[in-house]
Amino acid sequence: MTAARAAEGSHGVQELLADLPPGETPDLAGAFPRLDESRLRALEAWGYRRPTRRGDVLIAEGEPEDTFYVTLSGRVAVVEAFGTPDQRVVRVHGPGRFLGELGVLTGQPAFFTTVVVDPGEALAVPAERLRALAATDPPFGDQVLRAYLVRRWLALGEGLGFRIIGSRYSAGTRMLREFAARNRLPHRFVDLETDPSAERLLRELGLGPDQTPIVLYRDRLLRNPSPAELAAVFGLREDVDQEKVCDLVIVGAGPAGLAAAVYGASEGLDTTLLDAVATGGQAARTSRIENYLGFPAGISGGELAERAVLQAERFGARRTVPAEVVGLERRDGNYVLRLADGGEVTAHCVIVATGMRIRRLPVPRLAEFEDTCVYYAATPVEAQQCVGDPVVVVGGGNSAGQAALFLADHAAEVRMVVRESTLDEYMSRYLADRIAGDPRIEVHLHSEVEDMEGERGRLEAVVVRDIATEERQRLPARDLMVFIGGNPSTSWLPDSVTVDAGGYIVTGSGARRATDTADTVESMSLPLPLPLETSWPGMFAAGDVRSGSVKRVASAVGEGAMAVRLVHEHLATSR
Repeated sequence: MTAARAAEGSHGVQELLADLPPGETPDLAGAFPRLDESRLRALEAWGYRRPTRRGDVLIAEGEPEDTFYVTLSGRVAVVEAFGTPDQRVVRVHGPGRFLGELGVLTGQPAFFTTVVVDPGEALAVPAERLRALAATDPPFGDQVLRAYLVRRWLALGEGLGFRIIGSRYSAGTRMLREFAARNRLPHRFVDLETDPSAERLLRELGLGPDQTPIVLYRDRLLRNPSPAELAAVFGLREDVDQEKVCDLVIVGAGPAGLAAAVYGASEGLDTTLLDAVATGGQAARTSRIENYLGFPAGISGGELAERAVLQAERFGARRTVPAEVVGLERRDGNYVLRLADGGEVTAHCVIVATGMRIRRLPVPRLAEFEDTCVYYAATPVEAQQCVGDPVVVVGGGNSAGQAALFLADHAAEVRMVVRESTLDEYMSRYLADRIAGDPRIEVHLHSEVEDMEGERGRLEAVVVRDIATEERQRLPARDLMVFIGGNPSTSWLPDSVTVDAGGYIVTGSGARRATDTADTVESMSLPLPLPLETSWPGMFAAGDVRSGSVKRVASAVGEGAMAVRLVHEHLATSR
């Protein structure tokens, strides 16, 4: 530890000692387990003991978590905004507990500062050694991973982490909040409309409300940053080497793309994963997936995505978010993908796993409220926004059903608007039965939203029409959650890529081989496409974007893995 870091901790710890709770934070759902003596002895072979003094900063907010710490004696406090007037203790840990967050495994910077408050001793294991140990000791690796995942979701649900300050009715604020939420970055929203601390913070910073949104992360102030700027700060972007030709580029980081990244990297392919917004795709917008094999108690879409990202990166896949692909061409026998920021990525093979673009409601006033009161996901972040509000959920599929059940624990009222005549027409039976038996959810069948009411971007109600009777009804709503499917995300592909009438990519024997004008190769001379291969040789499609695919997480994962096997087959015959 440097003298500067120790001095910083010594100064900041004095202000937080008065509010320090006695004892330690209770273990919550396995987030803060205590390691036994045998495990501590085993860990000593991988690290070293070090004395700790009051005020020592073991983990500093904003810096990479390069060390795995276990408290052997004494106590430590996990502090938000340490060293600032707004610092607060969020956790306290005693002997036997390991410290840190997901950054220990991913290399992301820390979201909190961990400070010694009672002197003692700690065991320090370099992060790279921890990752090696976790690979050779799966039970211990699983325990650490599970704890870190739960810590991340607790931080998200409790609104801990960096701060986004702005108005809930601002499109710029909404964009930052959604990017942070979909990338599972712990943050707290300070609403200019309702939070009395917002005005004080702006006054201290010498800013006015018209200069928001802003992001506060430790001693950094970001004024109306773009998603790309946030991604760079929190380690989500890996610089793309434009001179390099990799084996495989995967476009889209939903379940199919993540599975392809895991299998591609683990099987020795130089693999790059790109996504325009975040990893997880549509699945990450779902609060709970209950019919995915191997998770009898269900798993949140975000946690599933987080686990897959860790797997892919452990095998060496490179991830870049946000990285929107806007064009594709063949050049010198390779694929060149053009990015919205002007960059390019070149590869021998491409897997298109871009899934679906959200379908929007065809109502006249949608644009007035979409940036402020209309949501296309139901995660803990949306739940925070809906606390105490009347909410309307539109849709009759599994995503809508899961959203209604999840939001019923937070919103004042939940009403579902479903076009179908029965709830289980497109929804799994177990979900339909649960909704039907939940008195907190009111279901409006064979109905659709016809209009929205409110002023200045603040939704007050939606007008619903009964398709069968033509009767109209006004439903109070501060927030509107929309889950009505989507359209295939293929607008960036060249016209010569074969798609079906709905715009989905045709693969296998049904894909017409296109003449590659860049290489002047006649389509008739090319072999028939492989099962998931498109009309362009070496380009494959997997998941929801593929014509004829089954729109389920499990099938998308299977197709992503299968596509990698076919990439190997293509490379073996083309090199």
